[in-house]
Parts: sequence; C-alpha cells; structure tokens
Amino acid sequence: MSRRAWWHPLRSDERTALVAAFGGWAVDAFDFMIYSLVVPTLIAVWGISRAEAGLVATATLLCSAAGGWLAGALSDRFGRVRMLQVTIAWFACCSLLAGFTTSYPQLLAVRALQGLGFGGEWAVGAALVAEIIPARERGRAVGTVQSGWALGWGAAAILYALLFSILPATLAWRVLFWTGVLPALLILYIRGRVREPHRPAGSRAPAARRAAFLGIVAPGLQRTTMLASLMAAGMQGGYYAITTWLPTYLKTTRGLSVLDTGGYLLVIIAGSFAGYLTAAWSSDALGRRATFTLFAIGSLLIAVSYTLVPIGNQAMLWLGFPLGFFVSGNFSGVGAFFAELFPEQVRGSGMGFAYSFGRGLGAAFPALVGFMSARLSLGAAIGAFAGIAYLAVLAAVAALPETRGRPLSPATSGE
Repeated sequence: MSRRAWWHPLRSDERTALVAAFGGWAVDAFDFMIYSLVVPTLIAVWGISRAEAGLVATATLLCSAAGGWLAGALSDRFGRVRMLQVTIAWFACCSLLAGFTTSYPQLLAVRALQGLGFGGEWAVGAALVAEIIPARERGRAVGTVQSGWALGWGAAAILYALLFSILPATLAWRVLFWTGVLPALLILYIRGRVREPHRPAGSRAPAARRAAFLGIVAPGLQRTTMLASLMAAGMQGGYYAITTWLPTYLKTTRGLSVLDTGGYLLVIIAGSFAGYLTAAWSSDALGRRATFTLFAIGSLLIAVSYTLVPIGNQAMLWLGFPLGFFVSGNFSGVGAFFAELFPEQVRGSGMGFAYSFGRGLGAAFPALVGFMSARLSLGAAIGAFAGIAYLAVLAAVAALPETRGRPLSPATSGE
C-alpha cells in the first residue's frame, strides 16, 4: 500500500468526518480571509485608518475566542456534530450580512458576531476528528483538516482577483462578502452525514458538564491549560499579524496591482498547503514537539526576512512559498496535540479554551500592527510582532510534554 494513502484503511464514517471537517475548515478560511483582501478598498472608500481596519480584525478574533470556548463547552454537552452545524451556519450568514453594511460601525459589529462561529468551528471540528480517527493516524488526519484552510484562502484570493477585475471596487468588496454564504450549503449537508463520536453517557451528566467548564483550571490541568494557551496565542498572533496586513503591505508598500497581489498571495497559499501537509506527516513521524519547534523557528526567520530585509519584488515572490509553508504549517498538529493533552471529560472545553484564549491574546496583534504602522513602516510593524509571537511559541512548546501516540481515554492526563 502506498505510504501516501494513509486514509485508505479508515472506515467510511471516519472518512466522512474527515471530509466534512476539511470542507468546514476551508469554508471557515474563505469567509474569514475575505476581510483581509478588502482592507485596502475599505480604507479608500470609507476613509478609515489602518488602526480602525486592524480593530475590525481584532474584534473578530476576540469574539472568536469566546465562540471557541463556548462552542467547545456546548459540544461536550450537546454533541460535536450538532454544534458544528450551528457554528458553520452562523459565520456564513454573518459573511452575507457584512456585504450589506453601509458604515464602519456596522461592519465592526457584524464581523465581531461572525467571530463567534469562526472560533467555534475549529474547537468542535478538531475535537470531532481527533476522537473519531485512530491514534496512529491522528496527527495526519487533523493536520489534513487544517490544510483545508489553504484551499479556502486560495479560493478567496482567486475570487478577489476576478471580482475586482470585472466590477468596480465599490461593488466588488460587497459581492466578495456575499459569496461567503454559498459554500456553507454543501458543508451543512455533509455535516448531516457525520456520526457523533462515542462518548461515555456519564460525560454529559450535570456534574460532568460542570467539570468540563471548570476542570481545565483544576490543579492537575492548570499548567497544561496555561501553556497550551500561550502556544496558541503565539501561533495565532504571528499568523494574523502577517496575513491580516499582507494584502495591504503588498498593494500599498510594495506598489503591486490587484492581479499582482493576488499572484503573490497564491504563491504564499501554495506554500501554506504544502506546509500543512508536511507538518501533518511530521507530527506523527517526528513527534509533536519537534515539529512545532522546527516550524516556529522557520516562521520566525522567514517572517522577519520577508518584512524587514530589503529585497526586490521578484525575490519576495519566491520567498512567499516558505513564508506560507512555515507560518501555516505551525497549526497542523495543534488539534491532535491539544486533544491528547486534555482528558475526555474536559476535552472540548480544554481545546476550545486553550485555542480560543490564545486567539484572544493573539487578536491584539492586527490592531497593534495597525497602530504601530503610524510610527514605523508597515513591514517593520508586521515583522516585529511576528517575531515576538513565535518566540512565545518556542517557550511554550519547550515546557509541554510529548504526546505522540497517546490514547484518547478518560484516564488521559494533561501532565
């Protein structure tokens, strides 16, 4: 059997869960990344500042932190599959509404609400796949799901280039938001075919629900929760500092056209897809900690080089591939790693809180980049905050245990 066909032995229900979560993550990325693509247009059309534009991204991420924790806890009570359908419907409808906004405060409010669904989708989807897929394939499975982000981002970039080429910018940005509702219809259908993972009946009793909500800060798991949250904060702070402002940086600082910007983004996105899949394989082959360390170091070096080193546009085009490779590959093993860190009774809550609390801290980075770009160049602001973020990742990973191959059971320890 081919080594690349690791998914062939999976049962049909396991494959269905994998495909559904992959598609959900792609749609999640499509809807979320649309905003970063229209930032230059909104600055021009509405006359908002970079600080205000960054605040919209930060508000979305802050609400996504609350959404991830809430959806994770609710999925422990009502089931993973049901909450997946709720979260994906929520953020798709908010994307549609964003296209009808007529002022900055309206867009800020709608994007903040969209964050609730965006954050919840990851927490629930990652727990679902980690619980259904066998331990020997868990890292690759969850990492493959994460690679759906690159496809969703790529679809948004292609549609951005197309719409802004054939429509006036004042209409194109609205149409781009409206398209965010369409893929959700297919994903909702797929979600309906996914079975709920088997979980002990007692895990949904009132006492278990209270434990799920508060158990993650109990003495036995407190240190794990704090370190996992720091790791997630660094990964997401660095990622969103770069990706939120990258289209604006390419268009305004580097002077690229819409089509050129789209081309540069596609190179980065291709690198992202390769990074997701490579890190997914590496997390099972080399271990979780070794993979996170390797990709965090790569992210630190390449992000600083891309934004701070004076290079030509041609060199920047090719440097985009390793930028996407390392910055996105960081996330591949997170779902499996967090699922293995937390015991079954608090897994949804633990994963949702750590990833979402980290996202809440990382949410400040886009706004900080926007504020600092008034004093520094945009590239310098991006590079500085990305560097800080990936140093935090390295510190957290060094203090967390290796979990490769750890069985998911009620007895799983976070320490």
